[in-house]
Amino acid sequence: MRPVQNTPGSALALLLLSIATGAAASDAVPLRIGTHTFRVELAATPSERERGLMGRTQLEAEGGMLFMFEQAARHCFWMRNTPLPLSIAFIDDRSRIVDLADMRPYSETLHCPSADIRYALELPQGSFRQRGIAPGAQVNGLPR
Repeated sequence: MRPVQNTPGSALALLLLSIATGAAASDAVPLRIGTHTFRVELAATPSERERGLMGRTQLEAEGGMLFMFEQAARHCFWMRNTPLPLSIAFIDDRSRIVDLADMRPYSETLHCPSADIRYALELPQGSFRQRGIAPGAQVNGLPR
């Protein structure tokens, strides 16, 4: 899954395709949402965000990827070259979940938040629903 910048007044530019290496992003981050703890990879640079979870065929039950952006905006995501079904939480600068979405493998459908976000958290599909995590939930442990 890769983010696609959605900026007012400009056409969406196609992102360059990259070959998925399956290597972990730069760091692992422990996050807490309510009573639930996740240990996720951090994608904080443009190249890490570009690669995302492309090519991955499995994730740990409490694993996933946290996308961190320099600026809050309406960052959109798609699933090009991503074989895993994922769920995404769009998280604002106050560490609150704004929206949740389920995403189909290999889909180029854009998933965009309803408000500006600074983070996006991808987990195995259904992870938020199975744990009762909903929009408005506080995410603790986000890097600044």
